[in-house]
Amino acid sequence: MSHSKSRCWRSSATLVASWLLAAAWLPGANVSAQWSGWMGDSRDNRPSNVQLPEDFQSTKPKLVWKADAAGGYSGPAVVGESLFLTDYQTNDDNTVTNFERKNVTGAERVRCLDAASGTEKWSFSYPVSYTISYPAGPRVTPTVEENRVYTLGAEGDLYCFDVQSGDIRWNKKLPQEYKTKAALWGYASHPLIDSDKLICVVGGDGTHTVAFNKSTGEEIWRYGSASEQGYVPPTLIQAGGTRQLITASKDWVSSLNPDTGDEYWSVPYEATNGSIIMSPVTTTIEGQHYLYLAGYSNKNLLLELAMDQPTAKVVWQDLHRQAIAPVNVQPMVEGNMLYGFDQKGTFIGAELPSGERLWETALPLAERPVQTGTAFLISPRGDDRYALFTEQGDLVLADLSPKGFREIDRTHLIEPTGVAFGRKVVWSAPAYVGSRIYVRNDKQVLCYDLGS
Repeated sequence: MSHSKSRCWRSSATLVASWLLAAAWLPGANVSAQWSGWMGDSRDNRPSNVQLPEDFQSTKPKLVWKADAAGGYSGPAVVGESLFLTDYQTNDDNTVTNFERKNVTGAERVRCLDAASGTEKWSFSYPVSYTISYPAGPRVTPTVEENRVYTLGAEGDLYCFDVQSGDIRWNKKLPQEYKTKAALWGYASHPLIDSDKLICVVGGDGTHTVAFNKSTGEEIWRYGSASEQGYVPPTLIQAGGTRQLITASKDWVSSLNPDTGDEYWSVPYEATNGSIIMSPVTTTIEGQHYLYLAGYSNKNLLLELAMDQPTAKVVWQDLHRQAIAPVNVQPMVEGNMLYGFDQKGTFIGAELPSGERLWETALPLAERPVQTGTAFLISPRGDDRYALFTEQGDLVLADLSPKGFREIDRTHLIEPTGVAFGRKVVWSAPAYVGSRIYVRNDKQVLCYDLGS
């Protein structure tokens, strides 16, 4: 498919004069109602000013608009009057079995739509051949800051665009520049903005994690080597009186000085099949800081973080049938409770720091436990309820507690179009802004007003 670029502006369209800083916030930051990147503005699935209805019976979701889309697992980002989305256009058969790499030819596309109407403002496409498993399309949600939007394609094409015009400010082909290749399931680690830096998982010898100047693309620092890069997004935490950047590979979990890339601590971690995906989560229990990270085949890890310096020690590792072994969906922590989907497709509530599973249920997926069952979980600040967007295209309202899962209501928003383990799925996280939710599959992107 040929290189193409087009813009279609509404004549009356105006963009907000200032843009919310995205992705560099530490958990708990006070931010406005935008969804400027992976897991929202604070990268913790706890959006501010998101309005969930009491139920879907008295207030039915209203379809505001729909627009065509192509394949992909990346979620939308919404800032101001614009929605940003990436997808993949191909005429090849891109269905594969798990763990199979397959050559697929096509073009990745970056699009800017009017968030109020779905009208396309601009788009940019570039040819790319996929050599990865699950070659439906990009995995990484765009990241928006001020007048820049950053995208990362499944084969490592990193771009910085001007938000308003779609002009390229800078771009890099990470595998070529750093002599590496995409992991089995492609580049899926969401870049992180911190001050003047865009921090990315790159791969390669000595360049597992690289910080670029966010304005120019110039390299600032590099860190680490690993047998495979994994998929864990770089994550900022505050512990031991220090800002720490947590990065992880197939072989280790490390804490870095985010300004210099210097290592504070590193702990060995063996990721089965390279499947280490979730963003690390932290919590404080009885005055002690903990960090949890886990992946496929019960490869779980709980670290105790020192209170007065940036150090860590292992509390436990690889507990069999304990805690949660997430695969392609992010768990959440609330106090001493960890909630999330396990690799076997059940939803689990586990207690920390013991790791004991207090309960598990298949109810969020309508009592259909399936391998790698998926639902994207959020809990808006100021609301003690949770919303789960399931792989079946349902939005579920629920209460979660140490006693269990209680469904409040559910509604169907979009049809699953992807294929995984012989079933249809939608594996793209939605964006929430105010009372609106933006969801996509491999054919459409839809905007609903939840009408709270």
